Amino acid sequence: MQKTKRPSAPPAEQRIVLHGISWETYESLLSDHEDKSAPRFTYDRGTLEIMSPSPAHERTNRRLSQLVLEICAARDLEAEDFGSTTYKREDIERGFEPDSCFYIENEPLVRDKDRLDLEVDPPPDLVVEIGVTSFSLDKLPLYAGIRVPEVWRYEDAKLEILRLDSGSYRKSAESKCLAGIRADALTDLMQKRKSLRRTEWLKKIREAARKNPR
Repeated sequence: MQKTKRPSAPPAEQRIVLHGISWETYESLLSDHEDKSAPRFTYDRGTLEIMSPSPAHERTNRRLSQLVLEICAARDLEAEDFGSTTYKREDIERGFEPDSCFYIENEPLVRDKDRLDLEVDPPPDLVVEIGVTSFSLDKLPLYAGIRVPEVWRYEDAKLEILRLDSGSYRKSAESKCLAGIRADALTDLMQKRKSLRRTEWLKKIREAARKNPR
């Protein structure tokens, strides 16, 4: 009797954390994987995280990116999606590749730039971080060191807004870079994406953006 083939499980997200890694090794890994979407590297003063995103991770990431851009479009705001661009500063030995990041307020300063230098260019106005499995390395001190003003963390179907205040992040009910947009509303919109057609979902985003004008 021929056995029924079971569908294979989707590939899991993989995270590896290594310690005692030199800045030169980190730079070499970035060079070897330049212009590749995976794996992603995070470096914090000798600690290196290597992350290969799962399909669930990337699907959530794309939905959140679309959510940000749709809010901006509804408000007639210019926004630049820099995706998983590498940000690094050798002087503080820190570097990261976010799940997604956006320039909104500072969009005019990076418009049409193909490469960024944090010694002269601003950090992204907003970083999005997805935790489908878990956060194996706390990146908040790293983001604070590079002075990212706002981070959205999505984990366990809930979105949390964190705003930089005096060198550390504090939880906030409302976004600063997208004023009037609340964390609970964003969580609700992410949940609605599971049951609505894409066009209906985009309409809900636009409605939420207009209910809470700048």
